[in-house]
Amino acid sequence: MKSATVLEAEPSEHDAEMAKIAQRCIMAALDHSRAQKIALISDDEDVTAAPTLELPPKALRFFADMLGMMAQRRPIVLMPENQELTTQDVANFLNVSRPFVVKQIEEGRLNCRRVGRHRRVEFNDVLHFQAEMKAQSNQALQALADINEELGLDY
Repeated sequence: MKSATVLEAEPSEHDAEMAKIAQRCIMAALDHSRAQKIALISDDEDVTAAPTLELPPKALRFFADMLGMMAQRRPIVLMPENQELTTQDVANFLNVSRPFVVKQIEEGRLNCRRVGRHRRVEFNDVLHFQAEMKAQSNQALQALADINEELGLDY
């Protein structure tokens, strides 16, 4: 996956704390006032002279989610929805092997398009495939739990 900008992998403790506070402020504004504007002020500025930034509530929720992940020091990847990935990129994203991805493509479980002799998979298709894999895994776990309960085994 190619990216124009790579940010530092893990925020510092101070940055994580600042992100947590900012997330709480945004969420409080969304919960109580349905705020659509945020005033950006520095410590030495007058609040009335501060510039305002108008954003849709969806964007504010997005920023709050990103700040929440940053506060938890979790990695964040932003990618356009129609971004195409190589089979190796897909394998890395799904944490599986490239041959597994190729097999899923050949069996028709994962859509792709050919560029010459190379395969390209849309990121949306990868997310859909990932959701299906998770659902199948959850069904299998539930089936095992049901069998466990029927047999009266306690874990």
